[in-house]
Amino acid sequence: MAAITAGAIFVTSYLISPVTGVRVEGNRMFPAADAWEAIPDHASLLTLNTKSVEREIESNLWVEGTEVTKNWDSGIVTVQVEERAAVMDAELAGRRAIFALDGTELPGLGGASLGSVRLDGDQLEDILKSGKVLRDNGVSLDSIDAVDAGGIRATVEGRSVVFGGVVRAGQARALPGVMDRHPDAPLFDLRSPERIVVGERNG
Repeated sequence: MAAITAGAIFVTSYLISPVTGVRVEGNRMFPAADAWEAIPDHASLLTLNTKSVEREIESNLWVEGTEVTKNWDSGIVTVQVEERAAVMDAELAGRRAIFALDGTELPGLGGASLGSVRLDGDQLEDILKSGKVLRDNGVSLDSIDAVDAGGIRATVEGRSVVFGGVVRAGQARALPGVMDRHPDAPLFDLRSPERIVVGERNG
């Protein structure tokens, strides 16, 4: 009987263990106060549904993903946030739209310094598909800098790249190595399928 009583006391202590604080990490545009708002009133650590909290936080357009964890000793709930970044400031169908790499339309630049580009729906689709190919192969598309008849000029891994249509997976995989071998090249041209043409300083 004593063992049952001790177990009951143990369970009760966790049922009434309150959330004593919320720590938000990785956020710049997502307000930390919104994490508190996602925690139900009078929630205990045991009753807090972390998946529900994650879904609510991810409804914020700046948040691409999040992980919520509980610390049973301190009562602190930690919210680790992965934010979206603006990569394109576009004039599309007569209106301004700011996009993240996954195609999410963001409410602002979020501190990014981007030049405005004019593009149509097909070009937008090519950019988003190319961004996904690059990202899937471990390469970061930082920004779209210009769109014209010559192609789509972008900053990729801090370097200037031009492409037309959709970047191929083979090009994306090879690009970091080509960049490393040509540290002074002003431009990497991906407009030819399965090739990377390295621009030289003399043109």
